[in-house]
Amino acid sequence: MDIEHSEGEKYRQADDLRERISMIKYEKPKHWAIPRNKLFPHQVGFTCPPIDWDAAPSDFLRMAPETVGVHGWMLHVPDYRHQLDQRKQNFGMMEDFVQCMANNGANVCGQVGSNWVHASGLGVEGIRQHCEMLSEKYETPFHMAGYAMVEALRAMNVEKVALNAAYHRPGWWQGTVNFWKEAGFDVLWAGNFVDQGWFETQEEVDGMHWCFDGDLARKSFEYVADKAPDADAYLINGMCNFRRAGDGLAQRPVHLEADLEALLGKPVIGHDTALYWRIFKTLGIAPTTRQGALLSSLKG
Repeated sequence: MDIEHSEGEKYRQADDLRERISMIKYEKPKHWAIPRNKLFPHQVGFTCPPIDWDAAPSDFLRMAPETVGVHGWMLHVPDYRHQLDQRKQNFGMMEDFVQCMANNGANVCGQVGSNWVHASGLGVEGIRQHCEMLSEKYETPFHMAGYAMVEALRAMNVEKVALNAAYHRPGWWQGTVNFWKEAGFDVLWAGNFVDQGWFETQEEVDGMHWCFDGDLARKSFEYVADKAPDADAYLINGMCNFRRAGDGLAQRPVHLEADLEALLGKPVIGHDTALYWRIFKTLGIAPTTRQGALLSSLKG
């Protein structure tokens, strides 16, 4: 595809979205500006892809101060099959989500799922503008996991990265890599669990339904670190889960990063961590639990 045409298409799509949203007049209910009318001083709304039980509301609440309340809003697409084109077709539901949360007094909204930014076709700048536009229109900050990673890496002055693409299908993680390259990062190595040799086929990986044995977190990151020893940070795609030894509790990377960083000697950042960091930063508060380098950089 011609690069200039591709960039032009991104800007045209972004302009179309801005024009459509600008036609909708909105005013956030004024009574939410009065503290006594809210259940919690800091109210956070999360949305996630269809057909996924999302751990973000639980994870965020467990690490947050007791002044935080969390609510989830699951996208509803009955025939959803985790296809990138379905993400693009349903991208407008982000606006529905933000408006719903704004109506109910949310202080900030977070979108879970890393592929939505590159599947949209808007590009890095288009996504930034779209998040800013929704935030301003509905008077409620809105952050997307895929763009939060870009913001987090820039905040940490990271230039060279390597990607543990985990369960992501090739088209998914390759889109993420291209998004990061467009944002100016040097991706030294990237590959999923099949590329790393832990599974023979992508079908086997898909059959795990995003949950894997706990020791695969360590083994896969050691593999990536060996492939890219000069990386400034090691990243993991999406919202992978690793089952804890003993009780089998599924844990996302945010629970494992401090130990992985001690093992590898570099920052380890997942899309879940980046999104939580961006939300905490917006609220002006910090986690109350032990975390990795990114979340530990926050001050309450």
